[in-house]
Amino acid sequence: MDVMTLIGVGLLTGVTTVLFGFGGGFVAVPVVVWADAGLGGDAMRVATATSALVMVVNAGFATAVTPRRVLLALRGSRALLLLLAAGASAGALAARLAPAGPVRWAFVAYVALTVADLLLRPGFLRASVPDGADGSDGASRVCEADGAASGAPRPLPAVLGAPVGAVAAFLGVGGSVMTVPAMRRAGHPMRTATALANPLTLAIALPATAVSLGTAAVPAATDAHVHLVGLVDVRAASALLIGALPVIAILRRRPPRIPDRAHAWAYIGLLTTVTVAVLFPA
Repeated sequence: MDVMTLIGVGLLTGVTTVLFGFGGGFVAVPVVVWADAGLGGDAMRVATATSALVMVVNAGFATAVTPRRVLLALRGSRALLLLLAAGASAGALAARLAPAGPVRWAFVAYVALTVADLLLRPGFLRASVPDGADGSDGASRVCEADGAASGAPRPLPAVLGAPVGAVAAFLGVGGSVMTVPAMRRAGHPMRTATALANPLTLAIALPATAVSLGTAAVPAATDAHVHLVGLVDVRAASALLIGALPVIAILRRRPPRIPDRAHAWAYIGLLTTVTVAVLFPA
C-alpha cells in the first residue's frame, strides 16, 4: 500500500475521529494489517500498536479543539480516567505476549458482538433527543428505551475503566466502541457521546503506545522492508496522521449536523464495515 493511499485513508480516520470518536483505531487496524501483510502473523500486532499511536495524536488533537462546555461533562471522572489508563497498560502488555492469530479473531468477535448488542439491546438507537437537537450545546436527555424520564445524563461508573481499558488496548480499538454506547445509554446524544470518547480514548492510547514503543521489533520487519520503532510502523502512522489532522481541524470548526438516529445507524454501519475488512483482508 503506497503512501498516497495511506494518506487518503488518513482522511477517513479524521472523519471517524470527529463523527464517531474512534480516534482512528478501527480504521487504522485493518489498513495497517493490509499494508504490512508481509509480516505474516505479526501484522496484527504491529497494526494494533500503530493504531494506538495514531489514536494518541488524533484523539489528543480532537480533544484540544473540542468546546470546553462539552468536555465539562467529564467533570469528576478522574478515577475513571486513571482506571482506563491502568487497564490499557495491562491490555497492551497482554497483546505483546499473545499469539497474533487469536488477537485478530478476538477483534472480529468483539466488534461483531458489539454490533449485535447495539441492534438488539434498547438504549442506543432510540433516544429522546429530537432530530436537530443533537447535542451541539452539550446538553442531552436520557434514552426513551431505558424508560427514564428526561433529565441530566448519568456519569459513567469508574469501575468500568479497568476492563474497558484492558480490552481496548489489547485489541487496538481505543475504547470508543465501549464508551460511546455507554454514554449514549447514560443519556448523551450521539454528537456529545462521540466528542467525549476522544479524551477517554486518549487515556487508553497513551499507555498502550508507551508499551508498544518499548517492545522489540518483530524479526520479520527487515525482510518485509517495514520500518518499525518498537512495534509501531512509523511510515504508516505518519501517512495516516498527515491525512487525518487537517480533517479533524476542519470538522471541529464546522461540524456537520447529522440527525441523531442517522448518526447512531452510521456508527453501527462503520463497525460492521470494519469487521468485514478484518475478516476478509485484501
